[in-house]
Amino acid sequence: MTLETKEALENLTSSFESFKAANDQRLKELEEKGSTDVLTEEKLARINQDLDGLQQKMNRLYSASRRPALGDGDRPENDRETKAAFYDGFIRKGMVTGLEEKALNSLSGEDGGYTVPQELDRELEKRLRLLSPIRSDAKVVSIGSSRYKKLVNVGGIASGWVAETDARAETDTPKLAEIDPPLGELYANPAATQVMLDDAHFDVEQWLGEELAEEFAIQENAAFVAGDGVNKPKGFLTYTTSANEDTSRSFGEIQAIASGVDGDWAASDPADVLIDLVHSMKTGYRTGAKFYLNTGLLAEIRKFKDQDGNYLWRPGLESGAASSLLGYPVVEVADMPDRASGSLSVAFANMRRAYTVTDRMGTRILRDPYSHKPYIHFYTTKRVGGAVTNDQAIKLLQFAA
Repeated sequence: MTLETKEALENLTSSFESFKAANDQRLKELEEKGSTDVLTEEKLARINQDLDGLQQKMNRLYSASRRPALGDGDRPENDRETKAAFYDGFIRKGMVTGLEEKALNSLSGEDGGYTVPQELDRELEKRLRLLSPIRSDAKVVSIGSSRYKKLVNVGGIASGWVAETDARAETDTPKLAEIDPPLGELYANPAATQVMLDDAHFDVEQWLGEELAEEFAIQENAAFVAGDGVNKPKGFLTYTTSANEDTSRSFGEIQAIASGVDGDWAASDPADVLIDLVHSMKTGYRTGAKFYLNTGLLAEIRKFKDQDGNYLWRPGLESGAASSLLGYPVVEVADMPDRASGSLSVAFANMRRAYTVTDRMGTRILRDPYSHKPYIHFYTTKRVGGAVTNDQAIKLLQFAA
């Protein structure tokens, strides 16, 4: 553990203790006077903000420790030549010698773009997993065509037990459903000046990787949560919801647990609905499940206690450990909606079982030095899809009566 990580861990622990003390004071004032002091509320809000920052810092430090190296290492000579042709030739100077041309249309490669080296493709994938909370937890499938289809058994028994010499009885005919995650083209258009590119000390490889990964992560994470499935992935919040349990719900519907109050928590024992949310999921799926919600809602949940007075939320105090709620990791997702009337603001999901991301292999770049002089744009595209592939492995909390 580095000195910086150790210091961040100590600050997080101290801040959590301060938070508990301030919230206990708030609860005491409510019990004794029926209201809370403004200064107490302000103090609690400041500590809450500090906790957010410290937890994010811990997560960044952990992610940095896992970040893949960008050095040459033991790369074969032809790979180093490809890298030099791409970064030093194409990106810096617009030279295309040594690149594999992949025209996107009937025009020339310069008009249509070029595939990036495999190394950059892999690096983008790794960075996206670090930056995109949903992608990092979901099942990611690389595809070589424009479609990915999966058959799911939604009913019927096609197996059984027999002795070695017993006759095999006819089984029920399984009912199959086809899942076809919608695919869309994701693009980013980072820009640099020729002066920047000509600077020998400017790390063009790192700059390009970081710019593309950040832009892609912002767009695709929003789509994984709330995408409508039209030329983009279908987000898990856009599926039809039902109050019915797994055994009585139509395939493709996601169970939503109501909070009991429209747009709010229940007045008494508000945390009970979170327990109901957890136990609405089958035991086998709960292993590996996490809570997904935004920062604003997390600030409210941090104040919840169980019947013994213990806080339900716990900060991640180990290197790389996420904060937890009811013993399950908490993932902050900025694209999850705020609490409002009828909002689906909390997801409890085993995302690897519930959601599948499809990546069409081959990221392409078009170098454009003409459209916005003196800036050189690098118009980059990749094909990404996504859909819920197991509706029993995800549950939603709806703020409704």
